[in-house]
Amino acid sequence: MNFQDKIVLVTGAASGIGLATVAAFAEAGARVVLTDVNAAAGELAAAQLKNVGKDVAFVQLDVTKLASAEAVAEHVRSHYGCLDVLVNAAGWDIIQLFMENTPEYWEKIVALNFMGPVNVTRALLPLLMESGSGRIVNVGSDAGRVGSFGETVYAGAKGGVIAFTKSLAREVTRKNVRVNCVCPGPTDTPLFATQPQKMRDALIGAIPMKRLGQPSEVADAVLFFASDRASFVTGQVLSVSGGLTMVD
Repeated sequence: MNFQDKIVLVTGAASGIGLATVAAFAEAGARVVLTDVNAAAGELAAAQLKNVGKDVAFVQLDVTKLASAEAVAEHVRSHYGCLDVLVNAAGWDIIQLFMENTPEYWEKIVALNFMGPVNVTRALLPLLMESGSGRIVNVGSDAGRVGSFGETVYAGAKGGVIAFTKSLAREVTRKNVRVNCVCPGPTDTPLFATQPQKMRDALIGAIPMKRLGQPSEVADAVLFFASDRASFVTGQVLSVSGGLTMVD
């Protein structure tokens, strides 16, 4: 897939699925804005890609704050003049039973996993509409499609992302903006590595392919939705889960 000279912004991009997505777009010729709340990790990731000849720049972004997203939108407008693709990849979770959750935990889960994409999309949508062919790809989770033990509020937030994707797709199609959602299953990311070994083994055992997904495999699905190969696709959800979830 060719994204030569397209301007792409990815959130939560200092590691995991976000970083793999940045690398894939950069390899396909895009000019990528790598954003993350962790400035040190983001700057390091961008520098490593620039060192191998990729057009990647880091901008700090706290997706939980609309003002931060608006500042990034202004940066993109002033430095690039346009935006072709937005990937909302920032996310966070801890496996924990619902009755063990605190209200503070709920607030963080919802602020990051649901309101994060809402804030960033609201700030950057004008640029995407101006491009004449904007594409938004939200990274949800199969937890939001079928539920997940120990991830009740997270599943609710990701379910919200799926509904947000479909509703926004209906609103912005007349502006030639397409909106789709990729839902990873268990994926070999730094966040997954923090989960208890027993939990990780159980999840791998439940996957028909008997292995974790790789961040690059999720990135491939993101690039498909952002590409011209999906020119007649909007409001859709694609699971990348090794067969763990098979949703009609």
